[in-house]
Amino acid sequence: MNLKGILSDVVSNAVKQHISGGNQNRQQQPSGNTSGNSSGGYQPSPAGQSSGYSSGPGGYDPYASQPPQQQGGYQPSFDNNNMYGQRPNLGFNFDQNIGYSPYDQDRGHHPPDPGYPSRGPNYPPPADMYNQGYGGGSGYPSSGGPGYPSGGPGYPPSGAPGYPPQGPGGYGQQPSAYAPYPLDNQQPGYPPQQYGQGGPNYPPYGQQQQNQPYPQPGSQNYPSYGGGVYPTMAMDAVAQQFHGSRPGTGPGYQQPAYGPTMNANPSLRPTPTFNANADAETLRKAMKGFGTNNQKVIQVICGRTNWERQEINKAFKVMYGKDLIKDLKSELSGDFEDLILALMEPPAVYDANQLHKAMAGLGTKESVLIEIMCSRTNAQIQSIKLAYKQIYGRDLERELIGETSGHFKRLLTSLCAGGRDESSRTDPVKANHDARALYRAGEQRLGTDESTFNAILASQNYAQLRLVFAEYQKVSNHSIEQAINAEFSGDIKDGLLAIVKTIKNRAAFFAELLYNSMRGLGTRDTDLIRIVVTRAEIDLRDIRTEYQRMYKTSLENAIAGDCSGNYKEGLIALVKGNY
Repeated sequence: MNLKGILSDVVSNAVKQHISGGNQNRQQQPSGNTSGNSSGGYQPSPAGQSSGYSSGPGGYDPYASQPPQQQGGYQPSFDNNNMYGQRPNLGFNFDQNIGYSPYDQDRGHHPPDPGYPSRGPNYPPPADMYNQGYGGGSGYPSSGGPGYPSGGPGYPPSGAPGYPPQGPGGYGQQPSAYAPYPLDNQQPGYPPQQYGQGGPNYPPYGQQQQNQPYPQPGSQNYPSYGGGVYPTMAMDAVAQQFHGSRPGTGPGYQQPAYGPTMNANPSLRPTPTFNANADAETLRKAMKGFGTNNQKVIQVICGRTNWERQEINKAFKVMYGKDLIKDLKSELSGDFEDLILALMEPPAVYDANQLHKAMAGLGTKESVLIEIMCSRTNAQIQSIKLAYKQIYGRDLERELIGETSGHFKRLLTSLCAGGRDESSRTDPVKANHDARALYRAGEQRLGTDESTFNAILASQNYAQLRLVFAEYQKVSNHSIEQAINAEFSGDIKDGLLAIVKTIKNRAAFFAELLYNSMRGLGTRDTDLIRIVVTRAEIDLRDIRTEYQRMYKTSLENAIAGDCSGNYKEGLIALVKGNY
């Protein structure tokens, strides 16, 4: 026998012995099946434990009505009677009732699932599948009920201060970092809706009368927009900025900033029945066709405030597609045209233009610089500077410095800063000290210390300066005007005297300027127009009274004696006013 055959027999015998030994070991081990059947193929359970499987073929009892209870928390196998009596829903809901409990019809709760752990005391009960409403419904457990764990310490109970209030649906309103938007009846930032009672409001919604006209722009019942700027179409961009949103507001300074002891009686006041569209139509008819009805132009332009004229200007372009100012230029002429066009400019723009004309060309008209710079308030000066910069692209202060010199230049620079104290605080002790300082700087020394006069007269408030002037009268036994006339000359003298006169009696100062514009041969119409136009909405009625007192004749008679035609009628209409 060869070696190869011997080795083959040895290996074959060893394999047979190994297989037969394994079968004998399995027959000696106990079976894990309850019936002792070894054909189930399941992993045997440890000694002393039951596997829970059936001894039938495949591991299950073929005659059992339900699968055995499994251990280990696995979901039980599906059969035809699981899912609470319905067929299993395997993701294809061909029947709308598949997957729903028969208990739903009674609005009850589901029986406990046999394969899941029992619910603890803090576990919410199952939702009612037909009543999953938002708040208050049985689909959600109520706050504080047994289904919710109790809140931790420090959490405010429902309804306590600091807890967000519950809305009508049962949910609390979500707290926000922003303030809630006010309701229609909770608007602290807006005035109450009062139609026809002087308030700038529309009538409440749903309460308009059927035949009641819609409020017109600029009327008493038309809403105003918090100091904003209306987009005036017929004005250029600069003039548009100085058109206040209502009379007395905006940088156009329709209202003066007087101290408590200063008179402020204008000749023009806002028209209670103002209607921009009606006035625009009146002007259109006055200029339509051959010739112009100048009386209608005077009635409208000279009887309205500057803000109302800007509204008419805008309405005219909206209604007729034409520029009112261009139409007025083409229809009017002479001094009457100058007067009407001056009235159509916002006050700050008009003052800026007047200052530019006074400094343009050869020489400077210092009287115009003095009149405007010495009589305007801080707010007015700031508006003039802004308008001048936007119109001409240059700084007003630099222009004044370039056109003037010496101490007069310093005085105008101080006034152009617009930093005067405009309060009414007074200090008699300081007034006496300043009066003595002025006396030492002027009459008590050889020469004059102009800087002392500049520092006191250009910075202190009007009430305090009146005390200073009274104290100066006691110290020197004559008025401050006499001291200035004796110590100064030229433009600086005129400037300081203008400040003193406006502080003592502003109306008398302008009455004197009006008298000088009409005194002698001819009339300085530019000065006359400027004073009447710029003071009409501030104190022209006071100026009229002072003129009568100072010159024993009425201002209207003085104008009628020096002017004529429509120009005269327009000026007199402004002096008499609209009320």
